[in-house]
Amino acid sequence: MGQDSINRRHFIGGVAGLGVAAHAPGAFAQQLKLPASPLTISVIDVGGALALVQTPLENYPKMKPKAASRMVFTKAPAPELPSKIKAQQNAGRLDIDLVIGGLDVLSAGIDQKLWVDLLPRLQAELPKPEDIYLKPALAMHNLGQGQAMAMVYYPSGPLLEYMPDRVKQVPTTAEELLAWSKQNKNRFFYGRPANSGPGRTWIMGLPYLLGDKDPKDPEKGWDKTWAYLKELGENVEYYPAGTGQTMKELGDGSRDIIVSTTGWDINPRVLGIVPKEAKIQTLKGFHWVTDAQYMMIPKGVSDEKLNVLLDLIRHMLTPEQQAYTYDEGYFYPGPAVKDVPLSMAPASSQKAIAEYGRPEYDKLIAENPMETPLTPDKMVIAFRIWDETVGGAKRK
Repeated sequence: MGQDSINRRHFIGGVAGLGVAAHAPGAFAQQLKLPASPLTISVIDVGGALALVQTPLENYPKMKPKAASRMVFTKAPAPELPSKIKAQQNAGRLDIDLVIGGLDVLSAGIDQKLWVDLLPRLQAELPKPEDIYLKPALAMHNLGQGQAMAMVYYPSGPLLEYMPDRVKQVPTTAEELLAWSKQNKNRFFYGRPANSGPGRTWIMGLPYLLGDKDPKDPEKGWDKTWAYLKELGENVEYYPAGTGQTMKELGDGSRDIIVSTTGWDINPRVLGIVPKEAKIQTLKGFHWVTDAQYMMIPKGVSDEKLNVLLDLIRHMLTPEQQAYTYDEGYFYPGPAVKDVPLSMAPASSQKAIAEYGRPEYDKLIAENPMETPLTPDKMVIAFRIWDETVGGAKRK
């Protein structure tokens, strides 16, 4: 992560550096006005979502020059950020205004009480979630317990991605995939779940495919899943530390079938890492396991800044700005809010998705159940069990 080039600032308000705590709910509309002079807004990205939302974020100072003069972007790994924010809050020197990231950093911050309570406390200042979000995006938003607003959403996976010239008999059930992997040793591949979105989605989707006892409880409800993953693992050469390597090896011919998601299917083909002619397949009993990225405000921002940040969140959730999140299929579709057709997206996004997207996605999204991922505490358990019993010895 690069050096933070963000001005230190003092807090206002008399409540131990929490600024917002002095006000009654709903008081903000009357009390908070535009800042005395335009503010610099520092945004830290911990989930890679900046690729999707940098343009909408940069549009804000252009559209509201009296509120914000510029945006400053930095990046940090999810495990490191909560302790950094906590230290700044304790010292009364917060230099992070907005955090964008996934469930991992969101839940760590909830656990450590880092985030400003947005809903229902500031509901007068924010769009009503039930009114704006797509139904599965609303389910993801609700995992944030009112301390974040969902920013982008996608149905994710798990999908199989394969090269049709090399896979003549495409598996259509989990059992057929296991049989295929035995006949084609080391030709199936996925990333370590703790480091790979598709790997994570794969293990969370398997309990639905296999009819396991409780898909939301990896410790007591995944007997079939763990047995299956162990047996499948006998035919997997190694587990890479990231998804990019799985795409590279599918593209260079080292593997024939990998685990994928909508965004990981489209974007590497746009970029030329995976051949355009790669295909996708779902397995019998398929349920989508959804994913999202969120906006969070750390406690400690001044009232003046909080007002601008709430306005920035409103801006980010307008259909016009959401349309940019189609990107080049990176988080396909991308928009979390209703009524944002692809026709609203920039021409470059429309062209990429017209060429590399898949008509079958609309049908798959419409016709298959959507499940929220494991809660963060359960996800940690799933990663530990996978590392200990499935793939730990074969990690690279």
